[in-house]
Amino acid sequence: MNAHEAPAHLALSVAIAVAFSTLAPAGPVIATPGPSSPQEDPVHYVRYDHAGTVSYGILEGDTLHRLDRNFLDSARRTGDTVPLGDVKLLAPVTPSKVIAVGLNYRSHLGDREPAAYPGLFTKLPTSIIGPEDEILLTADAGNVHYEGELVIVIGKEARDVPEERAGEYVFGVTAGNDVSERDWQRDDLQWFRAKGADTFGPLGPAVVTGLNYDDLLVQTRLNGEVRQSQSSADLVFGVHAIVSYVSRYVTLLPGDVIYTGTPGSTAAMQPGDVVEVEVQGVGILRNRVARR
Repeated sequence: MNAHEAPAHLALSVAIAVAFSTLAPAGPVIATPGPSSPQEDPVHYVRYDHAGTVSYGILEGDTLHRLDRNFLDSARRTGDTVPLGDVKLLAPVTPSKVIAVGLNYRSHLGDREPAAYPGLFTKLPTSIIGPEDEILLTADAGNVHYEGELVIVIGKEARDVPEERAGEYVFGVTAGNDVSERDWQRDDLQWFRAKGADTFGPLGPAVVTGLNYDDLLVQTRLNGEVRQSQSSADLVFGVHAIVSYVSRYVTLLPGDVIYTGTPGSTAAMQPGDVVEVEVQGVGILRNRVARR
């Protein structure tokens, strides 16, 4: 039995346990918003539902260590633990704003010249779903593509941030799928429904600190077949440049997210397909496509 044949919760547990093999040492941990330095040991922060109660925690192996509050707010371990297989992982944050950058990988540009500044658009907070949630297509959605991406998670309020200080405002990174209906994207006045429709923003499974987010492999698989694979080193505008630029126009709040762009080419998904976005050191974001 492979991960695609296993029950959803078991496949997720196996995938995450494998992906999170490099973890922070045991001991008291305080989560404080601030720079995610590649010199730190990676810490995997999650949000989860256990027996109907939503909590925040730190994932170590296949064990969740419950925190006393949102990890963005100086959280501490409570001492309570729960096996990963007993919980449902949720989108790790609940952003007030979901911002995205288009045409930001050289491999995605084709023959086009890089832009002089990041090309921004917004998705809606209601587009956000978590690991194993379904990407639901309306009856008139016929050309819906995956876009695997590295996603920035903001740790503290950011306004007019200079690029050289932008790392102070990045709590960590996660994986995302900027689901996009290409016909709507081409024909509509704005990308309101093409990018912002419900379930078009898969996010997770964890927010990870301590990674060198300027050089992480971003890979997308459709039904187990690799469709996208590129390092974030190929970004036209890196994480710090993006945070600085966005904060010039919009105040970023803790938990806000920025999708940084997708590499290579994309293709349409069909109901029944399973799409996985894996960011090196973060884990695997897995979602099935279905009709609403």
